[in-house]
Amino acid sequence: MSDAGNDPKGQAAGGYRVLARKYRPSDFTSLIGQEPMVRTLTNAFSTGRIAQAWMLTGVRGVGKTTTARILARALNYKTGTVDQPSVDLSVPGEHCKAIMEGRHVDVTEMDAASHTGIDDIREIIEQVRYAPVSARYKVYIIDEVHMLSTQAFNGLLKTLEEPPPHVKFIFATTEIRKVPITVLSRCQRFDLRRVDASMLTEHMRGIAGQEQIGVDDEALAMIARAAEGSVRDALSILDQAIAHGAGTVTAEQVRTMLGLADRARVVELFEYLVKGDVAAALNAFRAQYDVGADPVAVLTDLAEFNHLVTRLRFVPSAINDASLSEEERGRGAEFAKTLSVRVLSRSWQMLLKGIPEVQSSNRPVSAAEMVLIRIAHAADLPTLDEALKSLSDGSPVSSGAAPRQSPGQAPTQPGNGANPPQSRMVATSSGSGQTMRLVEPAEKPVEFTPAPEPVAEAPAVAVRSLEDIAALADTHRDKLFKISLKQYVRLVRIEPGRLDVSLTGDAPKTLLGDLTTRLKSWTGRQWIVSLSREEGGKTLAEAETARRDSAILDAKSDPAVAAILSRFPGAKVIDVRIPDATEIQSDENSPPPEPADDDDIDS
Repeated sequence: MSDAGNDPKGQAAGGYRVLARKYRPSDFTSLIGQEPMVRTLTNAFSTGRIAQAWMLTGVRGVGKTTTARILARALNYKTGTVDQPSVDLSVPGEHCKAIMEGRHVDVTEMDAASHTGIDDIREIIEQVRYAPVSARYKVYIIDEVHMLSTQAFNGLLKTLEEPPPHVKFIFATTEIRKVPITVLSRCQRFDLRRVDASMLTEHMRGIAGQEQIGVDDEALAMIARAAEGSVRDALSILDQAIAHGAGTVTAEQVRTMLGLADRARVVELFEYLVKGDVAAALNAFRAQYDVGADPVAVLTDLAEFNHLVTRLRFVPSAINDASLSEEERGRGAEFAKTLSVRVLSRSWQMLLKGIPEVQSSNRPVSAAEMVLIRIAHAADLPTLDEALKSLSDGSPVSSGAAPRQSPGQAPTQPGNGANPPQSRMVATSSGSGQTMRLVEPAEKPVEFTPAPEPVAEAPAVAVRSLEDIAALADTHRDKLFKISLKQYVRLVRIEPGRLDVSLTGDAPKTLLGDLTTRLKSWTGRQWIVSLSREEGGKTLAEAETARRDSAILDAKSDPAVAAILSRFPGAKVIDVRIPDATEIQSDENSPPPEPADDDDIDS
């Protein structure tokens, strides 16, 4: 459902409106991709279990603000026959148009990015005491609520927990982790999902039909992939493509406009890589780069196709995805039948590690070519399982080179993991000619050497936080790396063998590589360190500063310290040191001081 009226070209009285605004949903039936939330709200409204506050979270463009307005409309729904909250908004009510246009007196929208202080929240707290002017509820919609200051959040807590019966709060945010848990616990939370690419494609196809615009299916698939689940981004790109193509949208125009890689060429490049043809792979990559494709986009599309082929091995029905091109469907199914999961997993890991390298490199083209060379070189290498099987069976490994023994080395025995002595055919002469007979080699006596006693393996080093990595740096006396780690690295997530971080703007370009190398050296295992687009938590330096400021603030509030500061004007607390457990124990075990003599007391 849209509010475009009968104007197919969008030329309203106030001028042209972009597609994202023109086709903005006005009720729950036209809100695509959020069925779980709609079902929950429908059941809640039908049973009268309406919450006092909602928290809407999700990536940009999935409909958080739009959902907030629709929810405000549903709370204040009133027609000639219906006078109660309802999610069935098929018939426009008395307050619907004003609410959806953001001009209703009882529905207040506030952007927390520009109203972050406690004074803005005080105004809301003062206003909630008064009854609504004309609607059923006073509704406060606070967008980007994570931008509020700590004082503003604290000031809102009491009102949010026990609001008047005529007040409802609706919050929207893209950074749910920055919202205090005390606020989240007082709200019903809805996570708005990214919209599926096939659903986005169908949605844009319907809008293009209403706009009387000719659009290729492949162009719609490209736009849906570029939007990454955001409806607003998809419609904005479609709007730009319509203008770029002067009323028609083709795949070639969208590819040129967005600097995307040709999907058919991506499939061709993938084929060269799995065949190990380095020269052809580099030529195919250069051909895409010369026509404007971004190196990161090429590698990202390669990773997506690699994932598609792997997925088709286990979920053949995934081939029916509307966002896939015919080339991807046909060739993807062929690769899924011929390539092993080990090969696909290896190329996926190399692409996953190579993409951040290209993003952070000063020479992205060269970095991308080196990633492709590594993948193509590894294509004909045996996996670890295959290499071990070749050694145990006595068959040659892929390189064709037999292992050589060092001079003076004793022959290895069967059962120790080496090849057993091989039989050989020899020719013998007789009166009637030569005959062949099988000769078993005589085993040479081997001097018995007692096996060394097993050495206990060193316990695995557990790394669960940035503090653990900093402790390892201390252990290995790497002070410079520890300083960089504390100053520039923000933790996003960590699990065994994988670390996702974000970096501050002034971080050294080699920091990710240094972190990967040191983790492998210090823990004895391979680590995948990825640069995340998420902001992450505080750096260790920021956390230490916050703890120090908090400790100083607590010290100043101590009565004894406050008395000292008042006794000595100009004195101030510059540091707080807390003794560790060993110091406290030693103080407790020490004998009490002897009482002073009267002569020692200064009167």
